[in-house]
Amino acid sequence: MPPPRAAVVALTALAPVSWGTTYVVTTEFLPPERPLFTALVRALPAGLLLLAVARVLPRGAWWWKAGVLGALNIGAFFPLLFLSAYRLPGGPAAVVGSMGPLLVLGLSALLLGRRPAFRDVLAGAVAALGVSMVVLKAAGALDVLGVTAAFASTASMSAGTVLTQKWGRPEGAGPLALTGWQLTAGGLLIAPLAFLAEGAPPALDAGAAGGYAYLALVNTAVAYCLWFRGIGRLTATQATLLGPLSPLTAAALGWAALGESLTAFQLGGMALAFGATVAGQLRGAKAPTPRTQLPAGLPHTTSTPT
Repeated sequence: MPPPRAAVVALTALAPVSWGTTYVVTTEFLPPERPLFTALVRALPAGLLLLAVARVLPRGAWWWKAGVLGALNIGAFFPLLFLSAYRLPGGPAAVVGSMGPLLVLGLSALLLGRRPAFRDVLAGAVAALGVSMVVLKAAGALDVLGVTAAFASTASMSAGTVLTQKWGRPEGAGPLALTGWQLTAGGLLIAPLAFLAEGAPPALDAGAAGGYAYLALVNTAVAYCLWFRGIGRLTATQATLLGPLSPLTAAALGWAALGESLTAFQLGGMALAFGATVAGQLRGAKAPTPRTQLPAGLPHTTSTPT
């Protein structure tokens, strides 16, 4: 019996909530100006760990599909995300990221043939407005490269989210395997770039080592397993409308852990964004039935499905 939809939504929501802790961990514990190394350490160890646990490898067309998804969701997304984080204030970067639901609606129409519902467009726009009210502050001229990287990272993750739902996952491969394939593929794409652009890994103190361990295990391995599992049970729009929980979590942590203040205007924005997130889960399109695909005539690489 499939789990109740509320439970699926709650578990999937833990992923963006976890991602909302990335800013605090990065700024408080990790060495500065190492976006590619941080992306590599976040992706590859988690991917290899999940491969070891799942013991399932891709078969047939899933070799290239896993590579494409790994490039979009991890290999391009992580470096672009950290590049924008280093070059932009957190507010503008979060505002660009909050456009994800609207991008997913457009890509779903293009790739899945789903006409956007007005209520979904409205929820996405209200969520973006609410996030803007929370995080956007007066600032000088914005870095063009940073803005471009922020938009490209959002577009990359949005495309990966839609294709993940379009392709489903092959028979015998659960969320652990699918996540492991993508993290490993993405990490292998990032590795040569990190060493060519940034050189040898930096020296790590105990705080940095703990921060990287948290990002790899909790923030990535566990969170992405929950995310890809949720995409298989919710529509792409419903899943991506959980995304505003990430900047809202970051703002709440900034207030609770870093002593940042929250104005009434920002609290109003949080209420708008959270309300749009909840509305995006109500009266939505029927959630997809988890699909599997099995290339004909190809044997299992292992006997242990996840």
